[in-house]
Amino acid sequence: MKLGALLQEVSYTIVTGSIEIEIDGLSMNSREELKNHVFVCIQGTTVDGHQFAVDAMNKGASAIVVEKEVEGLGGYTGTILFVEDTKYVYGVMSAAYFHYPARELTMIGVTGTKGKTTTTYMIQSMLQGVGLKTGLIGTIETIIDQEKIPSENTTPEAYTIHKYLRKMVDAGCKYAVMEVSSQGLKYERTAGILFDYGIFTNLEEDHIGPKEHADFEEYLYCKSLLFQQCKHGIVNKDDPYVERILAGHTCEITTYGVENHADVMAHDFKQYQEKDQLGIAFYTKGLVNSPVRLGMPGTFNVYNALTAIALCYQLSIPTHTFVEALAKVQVRGRMEIVPIGKPYVLMIDYAHNALSLKSLLLTLREYQPNRLVCLFGCGGNRSKLRRYEMGEISARLADLTVVTSDNPRFEEPMDIIADIQTGIKKAQGTCVMIADRREAIRYCMEHAQEGDFVILAGKGHEDYQEIKGAKYPMDERIIIQEILNESKSNIMKNKRNN
Repeated sequence: MKLGALLQEVSYTIVTGSIEIEIDGLSMNSREELKNHVFVCIQGTTVDGHQFAVDAMNKGASAIVVEKEVEGLGGYTGTILFVEDTKYVYGVMSAAYFHYPARELTMIGVTGTKGKTTTTYMIQSMLQGVGLKTGLIGTIETIIDQEKIPSENTTPEAYTIHKYLRKMVDAGCKYAVMEVSSQGLKYERTAGILFDYGIFTNLEEDHIGPKEHADFEEYLYCKSLLFQQCKHGIVNKDDPYVERILAGHTCEITTYGVENHADVMAHDFKQYQEKDQLGIAFYTKGLVNSPVRLGMPGTFNVYNALTAIALCYQLSIPTHTFVEALAKVQVRGRMEIVPIGKPYVLMIDYAHNALSLKSLLLTLREYQPNRLVCLFGCGGNRSKLRRYEMGEISARLADLTVVTSDNPRFEEPMDIIADIQTGIKKAQGTCVMIADRREAIRYCMEHAQEGDFVILAGKGHEDYQEIKGAKYPMDERIIIQEILNESKSNIMKNKRNN
């Protein structure tokens, strides 16, 4: 591919060299193979790619793209291009490198503080359920046909996004749904994509700090950018920030909600519990009028479902088909019930801060369990405040708290547990401390009573435990099955001995 083919939709100035050269690849990482590649210098949160331009030159890069002057390139014989914003240009060049795959798909982007992951899975599941082959890019994984690729970022770097989209096209996908984070929008990771549909779930103060957003205003603004990059917006009418999110929008708008008048509304909620399922039933009115059964509990999941319902309406999918698909939706690690054939409910959830844990426990209280047993730990090398808050929340809302290890990283698990205890003591809650997470899960299962809800919080979709810089396999689903198998084996041994 000639360099010029990557530059058809960007403005640039040639400092040295020619755009008629052949190139073999595109990169923003100086640690990658760069011979005959284009190296794009990007100013990140903590590292400035311009510092590595000379390294790229020495590794054989054919072209270097910059947005400011770089010293040390005086003897460079390749091409140097000057652009106004290397982040944006990298995204557009990535789209061109993979021959603009987003233009061959119906692109659906989901942004918001909470609900992005659940909403993308709902949409992907519903579209697949009605026979529309759909890929997914998100916090947990990327799904391309039968292939599942674990994720490192909610929204990957631009090159990776377009690589995945090209693979989706090649696999026969017609739709792609992806989580679009504020960081992804801030750093132009979705540049080169005009979304057919942009979805806004909700907004709360989050991701504010030295390595994320300077303040809430910047966070809100970055979220709003999606609605200047899509053809049709689907937004939560009940969110107090919705009007500011839509400031400057360039798309058509469909609204959904529960409290305020919206294009698609839900009403008459009713919780239900069936074998291995907690759910909520409701009716919709407005553009879509139908009874709906959602196999996931919580009003917040009704909001997530409304986004999918509004989208299906816009896609002209018959109501009965997407309602049937919605009833079967499950999201890994989000209020995920593990079938164990016991007279209590065992659930895995990703709740890993006070806000999400409070929402989870309050939602489950509505189902009137015999007891609410909450197992959780907190991550190492993170804020101690989160530990105090989670301990207090669990102590106030759960009947029993089992404090254990999460991802201790470079801290000692017992030090983290001691911090959590501080919050538990404040609320005078009942707790058990078991540092080994496997043994803590075993304790919960062996002491569960009929009608209990046992919640394993914090890990969710994660299938590892991070200890002193290494990730060790730890899938709670596997642990649960092993404990069940051990229990069955012990019962059989006892029977034989008797």
